[in-house]
Amino acid sequence: MGLRKASAYSKKRVNPYTRKSRAKEKAYIKTVPQNKIVKFVMGNQKAYNEGKHPFVVRLISEERVLVRDNALEAGRMLINKKMDTSAPGMYYFIVRVYPHHILRENKTAAGAGADRVSTGMTQSFGVTIGRAAIVNVGQDIFYISCENEKAVRAAREALKDAKAKVPCRCRVVFKKVSDIKIREN
Repeated sequence: MGLRKASAYSKKRVNPYTRKSRAKEKAYIKTVPQNKIVKFVMGNQKAYNEGKHPFVVRLISEERVLVRDNALEAGRMLINKKMDTSAPGMYYFIVRVYPHHILRENKTAAGAGADRVSTGMTQSFGVTIGRAAIVNVGQDIFYISCENEKAVRAAREALKDAKAKVPCRCRVVFKKVSDIKIREN
């Protein structure tokens, strides 16, 4: 069965749910789904640590939203591929959010003759179906540090294209780091 549409989760008012008991019989969440994000850090980390990247381009959320891990992975793959082709070795890329929140679904059977399968709202906690990151207003989703202006142009284009992968309004912010010694973590 495929994924549910993002509107089932993304714009809902949500309480973070990550609780998992060590005693399996006491836990609502029996198994935690695997994280779909393969890497969180890509690019030339050595040059970044040496302070050779004076430009920063970020994708910032403009609303509080849940972003599923497959949406983050799709954005990560798109940005990394575009940066590798247009500015290889001249960037450092970080996925800034981590999908801690566990999504769940109370499956009910619909249609004629399916009454015996469905339990309605009894034990309606649901089955875990995925993970999501809770992103607040003004929080970074993706962060790219660049060596030169050519890489900055490529990063802006990549982040502009990645906005379509994220289920919220976002903006691309460019900043020239004046004091290279002081870095955001």
